[in-house]
Amino acid sequence: MSAAGSVSFSSLAVSRDEVVSMISKGDYMVISGDERVLASLPSGNWIGGTIPYFMTDEGGKVDQDKLYVNVISGLASNNLPRLTLYDANTISRISLEAPEHGCTILILPASSDVHLSYAQNAPDFEKMFFSPIIGWIAGVHLDELETRTAKVGFGPAGGLLSDTQAAAIHIPLSDQQVAHIKTVNLFSQGEGDSIKFPDNGFQVATCKVNGEDVNFSEYIKEKSIDTRLPLVANYSGVMVNVSIQEVCDGTVNLYAPVFPDVEYFFAKPIDDYVTEFNQSLPSGDSNAIAFSCNCILNFLYSELEGKKTGKLTGPMTFGEVAYQLLNQTLVYLTLEDL
Repeated sequence: MSAAGSVSFSSLAVSRDEVVSMISKGDYMVISGDERVLASLPSGNWIGGTIPYFMTDEGGKVDQDKLYVNVISGLASNNLPRLTLYDANTISRISLEAPEHGCTILILPASSDVHLSYAQNAPDFEKMFFSPIIGWIAGVHLDELETRTAKVGFGPAGGLLSDTQAAAIHIPLSDQQVAHIKTVNLFSQGEGDSIKFPDNGFQVATCKVNGEDVNFSEYIKEKSIDTRLPLVANYSGVMVNVSIQEVCDGTVNLYAPVFPDVEYFFAKPIDDYVTEFNQSLPSGDSNAIAFSCNCILNFLYSELEGKKTGKLTGPMTFGEVAYQLLNQTLVYLTLEDL
């Protein structure tokens, strides 16, 4: 239970009319849903992103009719959240504009310039790790990849934006609360070949496999690599995934950038995602979780439709933000009373 005057989040899967009612009351919200519903919302204190995949109280679900809402309450009237837009040129300011005591939720549209800029540069932003920044990458229904693009919603502007901008909500907390970002990544480095890339980026051609120059696309095909498994880098004991989007002739497209001189291995397979996930989630966090999101690839590859992942609910996204961009990783925010 939160202390008096503490900020809290509630997570709801609701109809458009119910969301409109909450907007009219002035509620501060983070909203996810299909573009057709999200685009019709009135102006207000909300940010949003397009995605029709969710983890609900009933389990994983594909829903293009309802909206998934995180309502922020318990806010001090003299210290309200600040809603802000960023583009590729200004996204580096996000960590400087984050509250000194609080947290930030960020939504970026998939495959946009601002998404690429954040993915490649976020770890080097000034004061990046001083205040928690969590969020997700907006996407579309996978059947509509050729006809629709991911979009971000910005309540103060009254609707959806072009794919050149990202939206953030900076949330101040009372001195009696502290926010923490945590992750659950079930993948670890496999025992296969060591892979390094010469440049950073979302599309790669050549790489070094055990020190030898090879074409990455040809290597994946020749070795019959299961591309449902991500590349995994070990950053001082923290496993960071880079997921394969598409293997083309001569190149490979990725959902997150690789970085030069970092050693990657393809991940070990996971036998039972739901069981291993429930075993990995710290039980003590359950009542403190305010916000979470998981990856659409986990949803698909682990067949999570209709299955639950503990008490965690939220959008299943095209990428996750826990300070930096992540793939195939659940990220969540806890608000803990001091």
